[in-house]
Amino acid sequence: MQILGIDIGGSGIKGAPVNIADGTLAAERQRVPTPSPSTPDAVAGVIRQIADNFGGTGGPIGITFPGVVKNGRILTAANVDPAWVDFDAATFFSAKLGRPAVVINDADAAGIAEARLGAGRGIAGTVVLLTLGTGIGSAVFLDGKLMPNTEFGHMEVRGKDAEERAAERVREEKDLGWQEWGERVGEVVARLAFLLSPDLVIIGGGVSRKADKFLPVVQGMVKVPVVPAQLQNQAGLVGAALVAAEYAAPA
Repeated sequence: MQILGIDIGGSGIKGAPVNIADGTLAAERQRVPTPSPSTPDAVAGVIRQIADNFGGTGGPIGITFPGVVKNGRILTAANVDPAWVDFDAATFFSAKLGRPAVVINDADAAGIAEARLGAGRGIAGTVVLLTLGTGIGSAVFLDGKLMPNTEFGHMEVRGKDAEERAAERVREEKDLGWQEWGERVGEVVARLAFLLSPDLVIIGGGVSRKADKFLPVVQGMVKVPVVPAQLQNQAGLVGAALVAAEYAAPA
C-alpha cells in the first residue's frame, strides 16, 4: 500500500508517496520552499500542489508539523507563522485537500520511521532522535513506544535554546566549521544524556548525510552510542505516511 507523506519544515515542504511495507519512496521526492509568510492557507496551497503532482486516489495523507501537535491541533509554532498556534490543522487540511489528513509533530514522525524501519529498529530501552534543521526537533521512545511532543530543541544550553546554538541553520548562518558545530551538537547530546540516560541517540535531518564530518566529534563527548538516521531527511515524510496508514486501517 502507498500513502502520501508530507513533511513541513521551516525552509522547505517535502512530499512523496511511501510504500508502507518497507518505507521506501514510490516516486522521487518533491521539495518546495516553505512560503513566506508560512500561513495555513499558503502552506495548504503548497501541499495541494505536491499532492496533485503525485495524483492518487484521494486516500489519507500524513502531514508533519514543526511544533507540538495534539489530536491534530497545533499548540506551538516556533519556526513558522504564529497563525498556526491553537489551530486545528487536521480539520483544515482535510477540508482543503478533500481527503483525510493526519497531522503529527515532525520529529515524532521521523522517530517513528527510524524506530520501525531504521536505526532504532529492535532497540530496547530509551531511544532519542534529534532532527537538526531550521530548528532541533526531538522524539523519545521507551521500548519502542513514543512519548510525544518532547521539544528538547528548546532545552536551555549555555543560556539559549539548544536549537539557537546547534541547529543546522545556525551552522550555516555562522559559517561554523564541522569541529566547532560538532562540539555544539555534542553539548546538546550530553545534556540529554544527563537528563534521560538513553541507550541510543539518533541524529536525523538532512545533515545526517554528512554524519562522518561531525558525529565523531559528538561521540567523543558522550558515552551513549550516537548514530545517523538510516532514513536521513526522508524519515519525517515516511513516518507521517506510516501514521496515516494506521488511520486508514480497519478497526
